[in-house]
Amino acid sequence: MSNFLTEHLIHCDQDFMVIAKPAGILTVPGKTEDLQDCVINRLLKIEPKTLLIHRLDRDTSGILVFGLSKWGQKSISRQFQERQTSKTYQAVVAGHLQGHGIIDVPVIYDSSHPPLHIAAPEYNKPAVTEWQAIENYEIQGQAVTRVKLTPITGRSHQLRVHMQFLGHPIIGDTLYATVEQQALMPRLCLHAEQLCFHHPKTEENVQFHCPVPF
Repeated sequence: MSNFLTEHLIHCDQDFMVIAKPAGILTVPGKTEDLQDCVINRLLKIEPKTLLIHRLDRDTSGILVFGLSKWGQKSISRQFQERQTSKTYQAVVAGHLQGHGIIDVPVIYDSSHPPLHIAAPEYNKPAVTEWQAIENYEIQGQAVTRVKLTPITGRSHQLRVHMQFLGHPIIGDTLYATVEQQALMPRLCLHAEQLCFHHPKTEENVQFHCPVPF
């Protein structure tokens, strides 16, 4: 078994596997030759039955699920599409936040500045994120907050854009944070910590956890 799967496997059965995706690697290949190294291509070399269900941004770490049967892929994909999964992330954001709240602002692709996305209140597809402050502290003398983020919808770059919209970009975010905020950490401080869904075969509620690495 490959070192990649050995090091990152969380769960595996006949219908799906769950891995802990490291930061800095794409989920699926990019358009150019230099972007072909990705999680699914590494997994396909080990397990040819691997099927895509969902994605994480290249610089986001954490829980990622792949199908190992057509039924597993179809069942779990449908749960993502119908918002029947429960996902929580942890992030470290700039500034001090207190309490909790909801960000309900659509997010769209900014075709004039790829690969950026932007908050677009006039857009008709909702994007909703719940946030909760966990801890205030400092990095290199700069105020930051560890937060729990729960995406109710699953738009591309949603959490990153929403935290920027709130005025508290994610530390280490090379797309949405300031140069100073990027320099506070060597990586994007966004991690998919927990995922819960119904097992494709047994329909029981299954929950997976991946420790936060920052």
